[in-house]
Amino acid sequence: MLPLLAACTNDDNNDPSNPVELKAQSVTPSLVKTMPGFESLQIMPLISSDDVLAGSPNFIFGPQPDGAGLLKNPAAEGGYVLINNHEISQSVSRVYLDRTFKPVRGEYILDYNGGTTRLCSATLATPEEHGFPMPTFLTAGESGSESMVHALDPLGTANKSNSSRRKPALGKASMENAVPLNKQAYPGKTVIVIGEDDTNGQVLLYVSNTPGDLDNGKLYMLKRQNGDPVETSMSAGTSYDVQWIEVPNVNTMTGAQIAAFSVANNALQLARVEDLDYRKGSAANNRELYFTATGVSASDKVTPVAGKTMWGRVYKLNLNATDPVGAAKLEVVVDGATDPGNYIVNPDNICVTDNYVYIQEDGDSYYRDNNHDGRIWQWAINAPTQRAKAMLEMDHRRTDATFNAKYNPSNNQQKSSWEYGAMYDISDLVNTPNTFLVNIHPHTWQDAKFRNADGSGATANTNNEGGQVVIVRGVAK
Repeated sequence: MLPLLAACTNDDNNDPSNPVELKAQSVTPSLVKTMPGFESLQIMPLISSDDVLAGSPNFIFGPQPDGAGLLKNPAAEGGYVLINNHEISQSVSRVYLDRTFKPVRGEYILDYNGGTTRLCSATLATPEEHGFPMPTFLTAGESGSESMVHALDPLGTANKSNSSRRKPALGKASMENAVPLNKQAYPGKTVIVIGEDDTNGQVLLYVSNTPGDLDNGKLYMLKRQNGDPVETSMSAGTSYDVQWIEVPNVNTMTGAQIAAFSVANNALQLARVEDLDYRKGSAANNRELYFTATGVSASDKVTPVAGKTMWGRVYKLNLNATDPVGAAKLEVVVDGATDPGNYIVNPDNICVTDNYVYIQEDGDSYYRDNNHDGRIWQWAINAPTQRAKAMLEMDHRRTDATFNAKYNPSNNQQKSSWEYGAMYDISDLVNTPNTFLVNIHPHTWQDAKFRNADGSGATANTNNEGGQVVIVRGVAK
């Protein structure tokens, strides 16, 4: 059994031209731990809110790092650029890492005033993977029906209070993520799948015939071919015929009008579509999408809501082979209701590789019968009847008085009081196989010095939480 490592050099990288040294860089210990069967994973804290970066000692890594992306720094200094949105502070940070992968300075490229709404999951679109003409960070607004997706230049001049980079052509809704497909899925097009985090949530599809165009495409909604909009009419083990319906005049419609359109046209009404990702490895794989429905319950946290998943689900959506808005297939592949409280609980973020779906829980709905803290589950695409395996779990250490005093000063004993943000593959960028970054929202870690981390000075920007990003090595792909 290999112990969980607090630090690990990149000793299996035999390429002398690769200066990356993957090791713990943060003063904060890892806030996640491995589960049985995954002890060989190596977890190394990369950055947290307590860290002081040499090149920007006043920079504070903000609360709730959710959507994220990593790219190489094209400037003369080299190294890497790490982009994170910070959900509750409506902001986006940019952290520069040197050639060894050590964070050295940070700044904000969007603050509370420019963000305008909570910013949840995000996707970094690149020329290499998505065919965009330039890197573009798509971060989705999630504060009600009039929220929109921002498109930011991750390498551009910081313009923190600029709110004009929102994209109405991608719709208005309480959106969780906007995920462009790989450029080989539909060559010559921009195809973006979007999830709506609402009790009556939608799966949306934006299509343009120009790579990287975010202004002139068309927006569609997912519906079953039989017109049944009820989520729980579908069950695991069955494939359902679905289609896309165009949302007319989307640029001028309000979010309320778009929501009303979904009801009037019998679009699928799903319980909180929080994140989406596509399978890696080939053009056909890239047209195989997975998304979560986080689930909702009655106020007693025990009773299901009619027509809605409560414990949460993961869906597989197979898009048409030649036409992104052609007939498609939908099925439930993982359902928390199969073992309530002991299996997946409120899946939120999702990460899909060639062979696995990694399902990250957001269990802070605090269901009475939830029996574990927040986990990341591994589900094997090629063994669909097998139960997903718990890979990581939040490491609350509630019986450690010193740890609890710092990271849980309110002594919150509720299970799953922390949640995950993005999990994403950085293997190729750092030339180290099976290497991922995972974002963590330790909500009970509160410190007044973290307030107004983005420097916006907005009176409503009062959150005191810390945040963390960890490197995880050894993740199967």
